[in-house]
Amino acid sequence: MTQLTTAASIGRLVRDARKQRGLTQHELASLLSTSQSAIHRIESGNQNLSLEMINRIAQALESPLIVPGGRNAMNLSITGETALHGSITTRSSKNAAVALLCASLLNRGRTRLRGIAHIEEVNRLIEVLQSIGVQVTWSSDEADLTIVRPEVLDLANMDVSAARRTRSIIMFLGPLMHLADSFRLPYAGGCQLGARTVEPHMQALHAFGLDVIATEGYYNATALHSHPQHTIVLTERGDTVTENALMAAAMTPGETVLRNASPNYMVQDLCVFLMMLGVEIEGIGTTTLRIKGQAELNKDVTYTISEDPIEAMSLITAAVVTHSELTITRAPIEFLEIELAILHEMGLRFSIGQEYRSGNDFTRLVDITVKPSQLHAHEDKIHPMPFPGLNIDNLPFFAVIAATADGQTLIHDWVYENRAIHLLELTKLGANVQLLDPHRLNVIGPTAWRARDMVSPPALRPAVCILLAMLAARGESVLRDVYVINRGYEDLPTRLNNLGAEITQFFG
Repeated sequence: MTQLTTAASIGRLVRDARKQRGLTQHELASLLSTSQSAIHRIESGNQNLSLEMINRIAQALESPLIVPGGRNAMNLSITGETALHGSITTRSSKNAAVALLCASLLNRGRTRLRGIAHIEEVNRLIEVLQSIGVQVTWSSDEADLTIVRPEVLDLANMDVSAARRTRSIIMFLGPLMHLADSFRLPYAGGCQLGARTVEPHMQALHAFGLDVIATEGYYNATALHSHPQHTIVLTERGDTVTENALMAAAMTPGETVLRNASPNYMVQDLCVFLMMLGVEIEGIGTTTLRIKGQAELNKDVTYTISEDPIEAMSLITAAVVTHSELTITRAPIEFLEIELAILHEMGLRFSIGQEYRSGNDFTRLVDITVKPSQLHAHEDKIHPMPFPGLNIDNLPFFAVIAATADGQTLIHDWVYENRAIHLLELTKLGANVQLLDPHRLNVIGPTAWRARDMVSPPALRPAVCILLAMLAARGESVLRDVYVINRGYEDLPTRLNNLGAEITQFFG
């Protein structure tokens, strides 16, 4: 691993290595003859460390936190074939978390987000928020995040490096148009999935009086303070587009009508949060939203982020691929019904418990128990659609599921140019995957998975598909450079190990 230059970077490594060892902060503190509060400061990036102290921590954790060689990658060693068992809880939504972090800029009061995930996408946005003067504080148990916006943001000091590593930075446009007459944002980054136009964002926000010009790696934005349109038709029913428009509408006095809005899970979370701040919203869960904005939002609020349907689908897939009986608790059923219907048609046996509410008192949850099943190929092609259709982020899991099924399945990823190509990596593990064009795959199963040493694809969901297939492959596989997985999943290897997997993290 390359030498690290920031306390925050070292803190994240210490936290990840501690969790891999299964130690609490208190237990690590005892090994180092220090206090739990000191460990908390280290892991939060609020403590500069000497090389001697870093070496002591590495020895206690049996982890080479810093080694020579100029490399900086986390890798996974996976021993299969794995039979999973037991129960696992669905954690909070990654996509809702990043939207709520952006929306916290709207609130002049104190925003407390409960259950927010410790993932790299969240870490990057926190780094950006802190760089512009926002106070961000983790609770002592690291479960909650408190955010306090200053009176004036220091936008000139924005952490450009962190901003470029997350596509979510584009959702700063909606809030910042109300907080600065002019500003600039770095071009958005994130997964490598092909061309992802930002033009729908620009069109929607222009209707609110924001003029954006893209030049030399930045979006240069100017708030025109013109009278906004009262009815806005989004040219794309995108999640982040809808969220940006929602945040722009939240501080636009009067009623704004958004048509062709996304009703997806992260949008619903954002709507419920904005309502806590005093924004009136009608039509949550539909494609038409009526928003009555306020000139100022100033409340101390605590919001519990709802559970992640994409993670729930990941865990369902883990059970399917390893032919295991596994219970996934706190699964947001409204956003999994189409996926489960397709799996039922393919022969998957599962049961669904009684509904109950998430901590936001809005999202409907269930417990799902998946049983070992012999699957057959789906008769029709499998393709995504805007909610309430099959979620675009869940489509890749059907590629690895289809590889376990008997017969030929057509996977049609019409949204992204490159993601289907990333799923070809499953062939290295023994799958029969044929690329028909950049958007369509034929997957022929069943597959006799084989172990392999390979580099993670640069896209989140395909990378997780590779990891799940490795659980089913006999022998030892190595998946290298898994930063992209850490962008969207918190401590996934340890959680899978608690179900019977054998995954070891190492750096190099």
